[in-house]
Amino acid sequence: MSTSMSTTATMSLRPALSMAAGAALLLLAAPAVTATAAAVPSESVTVDPVGRIADDGTVTLSGTYRCVGNTGPVLVSSSVGQKSHDVKHGIGGTRAVCDGAEHAWVNTGKATPNDLDPGAAHVEATLMELRPAGGLPLPHFHAAQERDITLTEG
Repeated sequence: MSTSMSTTATMSLRPALSMAAGAALLLLAAPAVTATAAAVPSESVTVDPVGRIADDGTVTLSGTYRCVGNTGPVLVSSSVGQKSHDVKHGIGGTRAVCDGAEHAWVNTGKATPNDLDPGAAHVEATLMELRPAGGLPLPHFHAAQERDITLTEG
């Protein structure tokens, strides 16, 4: 009977030892994974706090972006709204370079006449890639930011 108890004790120790060994390996690997992830620059897009609106209604918005790893063209698009956050006007698009470095973007476009005035406005900027998928370009979003800004005359 003592042989049977010894075999049972050994069998129940094996899963526990395996689990402990696996946990130790995970703990040893975790710092390497964290260090690698920290080395990769994050993707982002920002909007400057001030935009410009010309007398003819042309709006200029700007900011910065950073992206990595693209297979299709990447664009920084922007839109602006004022009186109602439900109504937005697309303001241009800038081709982005996804090399991990921070770059400036500037978009210019015209809204419908008399829809925008100097003053408070709400801007959304999006860093979007058109990835090829089965012959069709499908959108892949790298980053986005919404921000309240001031449109100044100029």
